[in-house]
Amino acid sequence: MDIKCFTVGAFQVNTYLLTDEQTGVAAIVDTGESTELVERLQALPQLPHVEKILLTHGHLDHAGSLPQLQALFPKAETFLPILEKPLFETLPVQGDWFGAPHMNRDCGRIDHWIEDGEQVSLGTTNMRFISTPGHTPGQGCYYDQNDIFVGDTLFSGSIGRTDLPMGDHPLMLESLARLMALPSHLNVHSGHGPVTTLEQEIQTNPFLTFLR
Repeated sequence: MDIKCFTVGAFQVNTYLLTDEQTGVAAIVDTGESTELVERLQALPQLPHVEKILLTHGHLDHAGSLPQLQALFPKAETFLPILEKPLFETLPVQGDWFGAPHMNRDCGRIDHWIEDGEQVSLGTTNMRFISTPGHTPGQGCYYDQNDIFVGDTLFSGSIGRTDLPMGDHPLMLESLARLMALPSHLNVHSGHGPVTTLEQEIQTNPFLTFLR
């Protein structure tokens, strides 16, 4: 699977273009909150064949540009964790939380409410969804045998904050323990910051000392 990262928007969120190299079928992970991702995809030498949009959670920097992305790829199916529905529905007011009402966004269309353990196919690539709530009620991750896209569950040297509306710190700790039970070689592609691995984080992340 070919992976391209586009860091976009006011929150400098990492969005990802995943392409199954055998078939050319592509997916987008998260959207940003501005038109920047759409503009950068349109600037590529060839517009990718996007069949799926995979949302890790419903914060505006990860899902706020869904309507624009769906307008560019009208046949693409959008996936969102089913437990994330209450938060996703607050997109029209989330900008108010940050004192930035101009960032309030429309919700866009969800085609599939995904649940823990379900699989998503991308050409010849099969990805599994694992629910890792805590940062938000339904935050989750998509992974194959080599890579995992974790949204704001885990960062290089840090973890997702739990002090925003609907955050739950004890639940986050449970989710981190579950995440760290996955194969340690997995490359971790976070919603913000550089790529890391589960092995690197379990060894060095100061927020994971409770697991060491």
